[in-house]
Amino acid sequence: MAKFVQEFKDFAMRGNVLDMAVGVIIGGAFGKIVSSLVADVIMPPIGWLVGGVNFSDLKYDLPVVISGQEPATIAYGAFIQSCIDFLIIAFCIFLMIKGISKLTKKKEEPKTEEPAAPAAPTQEELLAEIRDLLKQK
Repeated sequence: MAKFVQEFKDFAMRGNVLDMAVGVIIGGAFGKIVSSLVADVIMPPIGWLVGGVNFSDLKYDLPVVISGQEPATIAYGAFIQSCIDFLIIAFCIFLMIKGISKLTKKKEEPKTEEPAAPAAPTQEELLAEIRDLLKQK
């Protein structure tokens, strides 16, 4: 049991796991910010431009099969909203990664290439060398 606990501790304390945990937490917070940006800043003008439509309210009510039962609804407006949220989040992450890539490229020092190893002798050269050694004996 102690070995299992030690293995788990080693796993949990690796840099990759901690980095991933931080990424998940920051990603959740980032998602809330982007969701608010989309819902509160971007979508109202788009809705206004298309005639005051609030995408989240768009739905289709299916016919009632059993009387007294609530109608089932297909909330396609919420789906449209989620797709727009996804596209904006993906675009923001793309820009963030592109910016980070530019920063890391600038920090890297240009690497000097090592000189190439001398070419190995060809088969003819080896045979000629063996011939010359045999002549010397």
